[in-house]
Amino acid sequence: MIIDATFWVAVSFFIFVGVLIYFKIPQKTNTSLAKKIDEIKKELEEAEKLKNEARNLLSEYENKIDRSKKESKEIISSAKMESEKAVIEKTQKFYKIIDQRKKNLNFKINQMKENALKDIKNASIKIAIEATENLIRNSIDKNKLETFYNKSLDQTKSSLKKIKS
Repeated sequence: MIIDATFWVAVSFFIFVGVLIYFKIPQKTNTSLAKKIDEIKKELEEAEKLKNEARNLLSEYENKIDRSKKESKEIISSAKMESEKAVIEKTQKFYKIIDQRKKNLNFKINQMKENALKDIKNASIKIAIEATENLIRNSIDKNKLETFYNKSLDQTKSSLKKIKS
């Protein structure tokens, strides 16, 4: 048997492997690796749970965003409808007030016309009476008095007719 360097390398290799087995290094390495595998599995499961929770939260928030968009659209549309109703009501009130004012003004104008006609009639009657009195005082002649009375009466009638039309 030749003892050379390869023999001593082989012997040292077997001793090294024996020492490793004696100190249970492969089992320790195996348990250490198993622990690491278990830790990694737990982390993966936890990451998967977090991922699912994140998906759930995302879908909840998307639903909330959709609901808030719908609510805001409803609020905006109801506000538009209310403002349109308010505008319609205000314009109707405005037109009612305008109509009422027109009626009041027409009534006042008619009253003023009637008052003016009454004043004109009263003034013409006074003028006719004064003219008649002046005629009677100035001339006693009945013919002159009658012609003057008829003329003034005709003038009064014509002026009243002009005023009425």
